[in-house]
Amino acid sequence: MSSNKTAEFGAPTDGVVKRPLITLLGPAFVAAVAYVDPGNVAANISAGATYAYLLVWVLVLSNAMAVLIQYQSAKLGLVTGKSLPELLGDRLGKRQRLAFWGQAELVAAATDLAEVVGGAIALNLMFDLPLVVGGAIVGAISMGLLLFQNPEHQRHFEFIIIGLLLIITVGFLSGLVISPPSAPGVLGGLVPRFADTNSVLLAASMLGATVMPHAIYLHSSLVNHRFPKLGRDLPRLLKATKHDVVWALVLAGTINIALLLLAASALGGVPGTDSIEGAHHAIEQALGPVIGVIFAIGLLASGLASTSVGAYAGSEIMAGLLHIRVPLVLRRAITLIPALLILWLYPDPSWALVLSQVALSFGIPFAIIPLARMTSKRELMGQWRDNMWVRSAMIAISVAIVALNFLLIYLTFVQ
Repeated sequence: MSSNKTAEFGAPTDGVVKRPLITLLGPAFVAAVAYVDPGNVAANISAGATYAYLLVWVLVLSNAMAVLIQYQSAKLGLVTGKSLPELLGDRLGKRQRLAFWGQAELVAAATDLAEVVGGAIALNLMFDLPLVVGGAIVGAISMGLLLFQNPEHQRHFEFIIIGLLLIITVGFLSGLVISPPSAPGVLGGLVPRFADTNSVLLAASMLGATVMPHAIYLHSSLVNHRFPKLGRDLPRLLKATKHDVVWALVLAGTINIALLLLAASALGGVPGTDSIEGAHHAIEQALGPVIGVIFAIGLLASGLASTSVGAYAGSEIMAGLLHIRVPLVLRRAITLIPALLILWLYPDPSWALVLSQVALSFGIPFAIIPLARMTSKRELMGQWRDNMWVRSAMIAISVAIVALNFLLIYLTFVQ
């Protein structure tokens, strides 16, 4: 193999990475924010309050899928030196690129809607602010966070997002201290089963919305922003990425499962818990105002972190597909407008969250299928091409997620 190919496919060259493994972690924690956004909060609380521990297995299974998919995205970026949107942009014709970018932008806008709405609800719960005012505040703060996102300050941005993740963790896990779950109930919830048609709908919502399209696009960019010099001990970077993805998604999965367990242990049978506001009120009534405030703080951190990451993802999608790079803060200001208009014209957060999840469902196949195809290509991945078992797992996951998302869309409109 030539020296160029040696560098391309990751044999150690000069400047071999010698830092401790822990210092190479971080990109996956940014991507993991997509798994704890306000849309997931609403779905998990509703599932726990309605069906107790029945659907714990859905979150465990979906998190296992997410680990593989996010690692594949990061591996694609590290091995090729390009993001998934860039690779698609190189291979699609002009009209195809524009069409692909259009659907990806709609998905990014839908994601942003749910995240801004979640932050606005949190501010409304804590300070009784009108939703549109809360949305504007969330947008302004996220602009400030995005100032830290550039190649020179990539680690600073990661530290901020990880800090918000820790706040989310405390905010959503604190209630379990006062109302611990039933151990037999949790174990029973690991057995795959359903209770009725509505439980299937909830399971489809939870599993189908687990893998967010923008997280797939973004992770392949994050690793290259963090490790810009391709060929610097790629095996070590891939090893570090495995640890990064596992730890980040174990944290995200723990938060999601904790939300379901909290609802199951404290909110079972309580009416009105199918909305975030109703769930917050029920938590206050069941566990006290202090836990209610901590929960609202966690929700606010969820909205701030996820909307910042969503804006970052949208910028990478545009740069990769259209070769146009708009300053992040400017993009944040532009994409905030639709969310604020919806909060102003249709001040029903539950409606907005449902709409955003349906839009996301349409976008998932466009991200996960190209990822599975590219990581299986020898001409792209070389010795890092997926083996038969990984290819089979990616095909199975792709089919399952696409089928469940179309099931979600169907059930949403016929029920």
